[in-house]
Amino acid sequence: MLGGKNILLGITGGIAAYKTTFLVRLLIKAGASVKVILTESASSFVSPLTLATLSKNPVLSSFVNKENESTDWNNHVELGLWADLMIVAPATANTLSKMANGTCDNLLLATYLSAKCPVFFAPAMDLDMYKHPSTKTSFEKLQSFGNIMIPATSGELASGLHGEGRMAEPEDILAFVKQYITQGLPLSGKKVLITAGPTYEAIDPVRFVGNHSTGLMGYELAKEAARLGANVVLVSGPSSLMIEHDLIELIKVVSADEMYDAVHNHYSDTDIAICAAAVADYRPKTVADQKIKKTDDDLAIELVKNKDILLSLGKQKKNQFLVGFALETQNELENAKGKLKKKNLDAIVLNSLNDSGAGFGKLTNKITFIDKNSQIKPFELKSKAAVAADILLEITSRINA
Repeated sequence: MLGGKNILLGITGGIAAYKTTFLVRLLIKAGASVKVILTESASSFVSPLTLATLSKNPVLSSFVNKENESTDWNNHVELGLWADLMIVAPATANTLSKMANGTCDNLLLATYLSAKCPVFFAPAMDLDMYKHPSTKTSFEKLQSFGNIMIPATSGELASGLHGEGRMAEPEDILAFVKQYITQGLPLSGKKVLITAGPTYEAIDPVRFVGNHSTGLMGYELAKEAARLGANVVLVSGPSSLMIEHDLIELIKVVSADEMYDAVHNHYSDTDIAICAAAVADYRPKTVADQKIKKTDDDLAIELVKNKDILLSLGKQKKNQFLVGFALETQNELENAKGKLKKKNLDAIVLNSLNDSGAGFGKLTNKITFIDKNSQIKPFELKSKAAVAADILLEITSRINA
């Protein structure tokens, strides 16, 4: 979720500053780019060298680069524009008061006043300071400006007292920021179930019946749904693709029966289900325990029909928005409409092997989106990532209508 985000971390002079080494590590691990600004007193509590090593960026503390004062300075305006998010942690009573009143006497405060991005602050101070009316006023003023407060917790404080004022733990700060990011997104709070890839139906321990699907379309759908704030369950048949996202749960399966069970385990509380997998229609009636030896010139394998996952979901559908895929080679539109009606779908995504650049094993796709009201919307050939964005836009426009 934080992958590719630029995060500016402001550290002020409190004992809780030691926790910021763990926070920087977590942010980097989450895929963010991190720059750190220390106030002068903060360097007494945490090493700039440690933070620079963890963040992979020089740590900034003053307007002028002391190693080369004549040619280089730290531009607070550029820093403020660079950041997608700014976090001030720990935020001492002194710095909070200055932020609330526009005092600008160090690089951190100048950058804060220049920032155009969301600014989070995590208070850290002793109990009496935290409860003081002036501190509460700072909280209220900062939040009235649109800044986001990460509440302090209760616990043992540096003074030996026990109470409010303890800075939130790094893991909790990270979780708070992630939760904030998802708020207001089109699919925030929604559960999206997606199937992807082929299924392999075993013939013997080394052979199977399958198809050429790579799973790319389903994986791109999962990424786009997560980008829109959804909690995604991705049920994938065999695929070489990798996916990591805080909002995506990947469930790997092999056969159609395994995919059927995994999908039905999650379907009841799903808001949107998109069946993009190329599920094998048939499987061998019997599976040999040992590798079948090459003896005769001919080999006959009796196939039996697999359970139709999409049809079963259509029969059980209550409030879910159910979307299927139709890969056709002839009478494309008629066959897709028939599938939509037969399987009780809300929409179907049609693609044709007759279209150059569409189908299995390609980085692109060309689709037509058809809903249950017979609204038909064709799209040009696009990357599968762009196609995923088109499909989710069509779905969200209907569920939010």
